[in-house]
Amino acid sequence: MLRNPSTYDSNTLPLENDGLSSAPPDGDERNSLVDVNPRGFYIRHPPKPHILNDFITPDDLLFHTIHMGAAVVDPVKWMLVVTGLVKRPVSLSLDQLKRLPHKSVTSFHECYGSPLKPPTEAVWRIGNVVWTGVPLSYILSLASPLPEARYVWSDGLDHGTFAGVSADRYQKDLPMDKAQSPEVLVAYKMNGEPLTKERGGPVRLVVPGWFGTNSTKWLCRLTLEDRRAEGPYTTTFYNEIDPGDSKGIKKRPVWNIEVNSIIVHPEPDAVLVGSTIAIEGWAWCFEPVKSVCISFDEGETWIATEVETRKDFSWQIWKIEWALPSGSYSVMARAEATSGHMQPFKYASALSLNELQKVAPNANATLLDPDLTLSYGTTLGSVLDSMANHLVLV
Repeated sequence: MLRNPSTYDSNTLPLENDGLSSAPPDGDERNSLVDVNPRGFYIRHPPKPHILNDFITPDDLLFHTIHMGAAVVDPVKWMLVVTGLVKRPVSLSLDQLKRLPHKSVTSFHECYGSPLKPPTEAVWRIGNVVWTGVPLSYILSLASPLPEARYVWSDGLDHGTFAGVSADRYQKDLPMDKAQSPEVLVAYKMNGEPLTKERGGPVRLVVPGWFGTNSTKWLCRLTLEDRRAEGPYTTTFYNEIDPGDSKGIKKRPVWNIEVNSIIVHPEPDAVLVGSTIAIEGWAWCFEPVKSVCISFDEGETWIATEVETRKDFSWQIWKIEWALPSGSYSVMARAEATSGHMQPFKYASALSLNELQKVAPNANATLLDPDLTLSYGTTLGSVLDSMANHLVLV
């Protein structure tokens, strides 16, 4: 069964920012980089959905996505520089950063998928963790942004080549309104522990509600500008067709995470005996999820489940116990956000289905296949016809 926390960690410390330095010469913030090791692209895939039972995802169950290699950083030499369209460029050591007011935010963390092209099916590289750090808005306030500043560029210490494209740094950008949102952190802990090298330590940006690509790891520099960044990770990679463009030409950056859900329970090979089954899972979105419905008749009718209220930017538990006579069933789930957007809302012609179970008479086990997804644009009938998994009550 899914496990929910009883408390949420949130705290602040008194401000102690005496001794803040002005920004050093350009590039000095990169002197803390010791090495990039290992080099090159690396991904650790998440476990099957039925393994994600805990509200807070442990580090060893959370996916990794590293593009150019993992930066090895000397924490003693590390500094964060804030510069650009500001009145007072500043730099912070790691010790100074940790003495600033900080907070903890519980947030789902999701990978977009391939940065080369939009995914054609649900990726489900997802977890839910607690980040601790200083609100980005507070750090920006120390530098006093100028009125013309519209974007915050974030630089990572990693460099190298990805998909044949070389870059001297990983660089992303945030609009000022998002950068000043209270949930956006300059983080140094995950789940109460210092960030590891693989997690972007000693310090990374965290942008709850947005795809993980926007949360720059091995953070070293924030530059306020009046325009978007022009590096490969904002132009070549991580863009998708704007659904508002009737010609299908205009692209938009991969920012907001759209409404999605997974079925976590029952797990594969669970034996269901009796007339009532419990179905549970997680749902998430950049905005709160207001409902999750399940269907046993291929989407002809939908049954509302119980969805718990969101805290911070966490994923939300949904669950239902439903009485059914013995027999064979297919089951699917879809979520709806508070705005009315359905899962997924950017492809209106397709219904995103999570776990589907094609039934066989007289079987006595639930065989779930978490890897089975409905490709965008694929008809429901073609998927059901090709399925061989089973959900049977005995």
